[in-house]
Amino acid sequence: MKRFGLILATLSGLSAVGCDLLPGETPPETTAAPAPAAPAAPAARTSPSAESQVLSARYAEMQRDLLARGLLRVDGGGPDTPFTARDLATNFEAIAFYDEYARGGSARRADGWLSRWALPVKVELRFGPMVPDDVRTTDRAQFNAYVRRLARVTGHPVTSVQRDGNFIVFVGTEDDKAYVQKQLKMLMPGISETELALFRDLPDSRHCQVVTHPASDTPYVTATAVSLVRAEQPDLMRRACLHEELAQGLGLRNDSPGARPSIFNDDDEFAQLTTHDEQLLKILYDPRLKPGMTVDEARPMVEQIALELAPPAAF
Repeated sequence: MKRFGLILATLSGLSAVGCDLLPGETPPETTAAPAPAAPAAPAARTSPSAESQVLSARYAEMQRDLLARGLLRVDGGGPDTPFTARDLATNFEAIAFYDEYARGGSARRADGWLSRWALPVKVELRFGPMVPDDVRTTDRAQFNAYVRRLARVTGHPVTSVQRDGNFIVFVGTEDDKAYVQKQLKMLMPGISETELALFRDLPDSRHCQVVTHPASDTPYVTATAVSLVRAEQPDLMRRACLHEELAQGLGLRNDSPGARPSIFNDDDEFAQLTTHDEQLLKILYDPRLKPGMTVDEARPMVEQIALELAPPAAF
């Protein structure tokens, strides 16, 4: 299973990262930045549709298969997954500076820039009307703990809020599409049909995704983000989505097959942010790095920071 795919970022538009079994789509054009909006009152809950029930069964079987193969680890890495400062610097470069997606069956890799938040990140969790109470309870607890962890690791102000967030995380079922579309239109006045389709026409193989939007006057600084996590997934797969989508929304926007131990890898070995990934976030928000830096500009500092965080073998 390939849960995490990337759609190329554009300086004038949205950067979208998704959980996908298939290659990413062509990047959309964007015209509007999100604006804060209060969540709508929950609608009366009915029985899930046949389509939603089929998805729940499919994802449950997928999680059982992954666990049976020793994947979706939650240990953060250990003696079997050593990494050096060289590994850390190389993986940071691949994950923080590049967007990779497929077009017409061939991968395209574009030289990029360092992008991250400057203002405090206020992460708000919203549930679709059809999301069951047990999912809400589980995800709220996981979400709040993980947001605190991200703040501690990055040293950047990252908090969970009840409303007026600038990073909105929707957890919704297939039957919550209308709710999500309405919320997106409120959050992003003038949003295009192409952008709405990223969420409305999410294929079954894509389990979650995040889109980020830069500040109008500083294109390398993230101003807002919106994420969607499919609620039909079992608990561990939803948690994996939350872990990667929030971290990617903070600026680790790509996957790399060489990254290990890491959630930024298509092999599904790890379900939760690893010690390696925590160090990637520390590098990303180190004050010695600045948004808009190119790979060549940042490399000497990235290597120095990596040496401070990991064993120096191979440098």
